[in-house]
Formats: sequence, C-alpha cells, structure tokens
Amino acid sequence: MKNYALAAAILANQSCSFAVDAFAIPSSSHLTAPRSISCLHSTKDHIEAKRKEWSLDGPSSSLIPEVIEQMETDTEFQELAKKISKIGVDGMTKEERAERRRALEDLGVPNFMKFVVAKDDEENVQDSHIQNNRLYRSHPTILQLNIGLYCNQACTHCHVESSPLRKEETMSANVAARCLELLQNTPTIDTLDLTGGAPELNEQFRFLVKMARQWAIENERKLTIIDRCNLTVLLEPNQEDLVNFLKENQVKVVASLPCYGEDNVDAQRGRGVFQRSIAALHKLNEAGYGSSSSDLELDLVYNPSGAFLPPSQESLEGDYKRELLDNFGIEFNNLITITNMPIKRFADHLAKQGQMKEYMELLVNNYNAQTVGGLMCLNTISVGWDGSLYDCDFNQQLGMGIVGKSSEESSSAKKKFSIFDIECLTDLEKYSVLTDNHCFGCTAGSGSSCQGATA
Repeated sequence: MKNYALAAAILANQSCSFAVDAFAIPSSSHLTAPRSISCLHSTKDHIEAKRKEWSLDGPSSSLIPEVIEQMETDTEFQELAKKISKIGVDGMTKEERAERRRALEDLGVPNFMKFVVAKDDEENVQDSHIQNNRLYRSHPTILQLNIGLYCNQACTHCHVESSPLRKEETMSANVAARCLELLQNTPTIDTLDLTGGAPELNEQFRFLVKMARQWAIENERKLTIIDRCNLTVLLEPNQEDLVNFLKENQVKVVASLPCYGEDNVDAQRGRGVFQRSIAALHKLNEAGYGSSSSDLELDLVYNPSGAFLPPSQESLEGDYKRELLDNFGIEFNNLITITNMPIKRFADHLAKQGQMKEYMELLVNNYNAQTVGGLMCLNTISVGWDGSLYDCDFNQQLGMGIVGKSSEESSSAKKKFSIFDIECLTDLEKYSVLTDNHCFGCTAGSGSSCQGATA
C-alpha cells in the first residue's frame, strides 16, 4: 500500500510537524501545533512588514554554548554517546546493519541488488547501469565534499552525527587543494556540493568556494556551487559577511527549515532556532536570493518526521511557498523532498520504537523501478573530510568506501580509494557501486537523493 495518503493526513492534521534538514531527522518527542498566524495578501508592503516583525534586534550570540548545554542534559543523546564510547562508531554501524538485515529476512526480502534485478525481470525493465547484478555509475557530474562534522547545532537525528563537539573531523588544506585539482581534471563535473556539519564553519569553505568560482570564470566553465546551510550559521559571530560572500561567488543555497511554525521548529531543533532561521532567510532574500527575478537560487529541503514517505514534492512546495510568503514575507525557489534513510540516529530511533521492520517493509513495498536511473550514486562522487572516496553521502556515513584493485603491480588486494589514488574522477567509472539494505530508501516512492525526488 502506498503511504502518500498517510503522509497527507499527518500533514493536514499536524501542519508542520516535520523536518526539512537534508542531514537531520526530527525528534521523536511530541510536537505541539504551531501558533495561529493569520494569512495576508503578499504585497510588497506586507512582505516588508513581516520582515520587520521577525527581525532580530542587534547582533545575535552564538548558539553553540546553549547547544552544548542541551546535549549535556539530553537523555537520548547521552545514552547514544555512552553506546558509541562502548562499542565505537563502527560497532554502531554493524549493529544497525544487522538490524536492517534481520528485518528484511523476516519479510523474506533478498539483498538490495538481487531484489532490483528480480523486479526488473518481472517488469521487463532494461537498465544500462546494471551489469552482472552490480550497479555501475555513469560520468560523474556532481562532486560532493563533506568538509567537516563541526556544527553549531546538534539535531537529534542528524545522520552524520554533527555537533559543536566534532572539532577533530575537519578537512585540511591539502585535501581541499586536491579536491580542486580533481574538479579541474574532470570536465564532466558541473556541480560542486559543499556539506557538513556546518560547512561554512570550516576554514576551507571559503577557500574552496573562491578558488572554484575563480577557476570556473577563468576557464569559461559553467559550475554550480552549492552550500548546504542550516541557516542559523548565517547569524553566528564572525559570519556577518557570509551572505555577501555567497552572493559575490554566486553560490546556490540549499537551506534547512524544519517547518513554517515556530513551536514545531523549536521543539525539534532547539530554543530560538526558528526565529534565527527566519531572520537568516530574510537576510538571504534581501541579498536577492529566492527571487524569481534573480539568478541567486535558494532551495529548502524537507524530510518526514517519522516512518513514512514524503508526499508529492510539487504539492508540498506549493504549501511551503504560500505559508512562508504570507506569514513571514519569505521567498524561495524550490522545495526538495528527501526520504528518511534507516541509518545512524534515525536507525537508532526506529530500533528503540520497534519500527525497523515496519519501516523497511514500507520502503520495499513502495519500490519504484523508475527511480534506479536517477540514483545519486550514478552521477555523484562523495568525498569525506579526510579525502576518502564514496558513492554517496549515506555510504560515507556507513564507512562504505569505493573499493578497487591496488595500483601496486605486486598486489592483487583491493583497497579503499582516496582522492590521492586517482587523477580524474572518471577513473572510478570502472568500479561498481557499493549497495546495501539502506539503499531501499533511495528507491521508494518518488525516489530520493540530495537533489530531491528522482522519478
């Protein structure tokens, strides 16, 4: 049974009890209904009035001290931290993988690629990316860099487990420079996608943006540079010029906004986050972002609040645009919907709620063969903060690196590749994509990727 009706009902009854972060899944705590806000006609005067109403008085302080304090008192976070301390991140990854596998075995479902090939045979679908029961990428067009896990927030179900405490996992100048070399060496790349953590807080962020934009201009190369932004970072101390920096370098902003209601956002992501997010969006709008008359793109990202699939990306975008414009005077370009992946903190949440089997069944039952050709692993190369290479951001968080034969003539062993093992990103095309049972999350319903729906 398709789950769109359930999603629509939940959205209708709870309004905004969902999250919009490409890298965060909302808390399992009960969310209260958003406060009532009257909808007005979105005239220019109305927009200005709303922006003044939601503006912050004076410079804002950093969120980081408050976030750290909340982390120290949050029972769920402390339990997770103790577990990681006991068995390690790798141990957690193995445990959640076993949980997914058991769920699929109980359902009588084979591994992901066997399932896909069997479904293709049933439906007489011919997919050029599948050879010998393996998935192979085409020419890479997106280079996605996770430049560090440090963040001014600590979203409860962040699938990369970022926080203000993750200061060590940060990209070095050497790795950043090599990434730029690979960008220059790979003519098929048309998008540089920067993510984290809060990528803007990494000292390599501005270097990567400036050098990539300068090189693209000098070589007349069309290049989209994406900043995956949590919004509140725009109001952090010493980031006062960040919006202008993004504008000057023509950076596309893909922004986090869990909802268009204050109570729900603050319940999910911390006290005061909503007002800061609205103020940050106003700063972006004032700089020209999100306007139909501007080339400065501003997209928002949505993922469900629980174990159900996103509704139609197109219809939800209409709701977002209406509510944000009428109530806050905010404009944006596109809404991106992303399915919750059953990994990391969301996997832990599902296990605690006893919902892993139910959620895996939902993903399997809603498998859509038309999504396979749009899988992000087919045209994206993901790079970790240390330079390790992955097929996608989710594989990166699971430690599933791209594996190939060692270049040493005397060795037949396989190794995990880093950016220092290749000269061009197309060198990776001969290696198959690593898949596992979490991949069902990308092929359910309308499909899911960092760029939105795929079918």
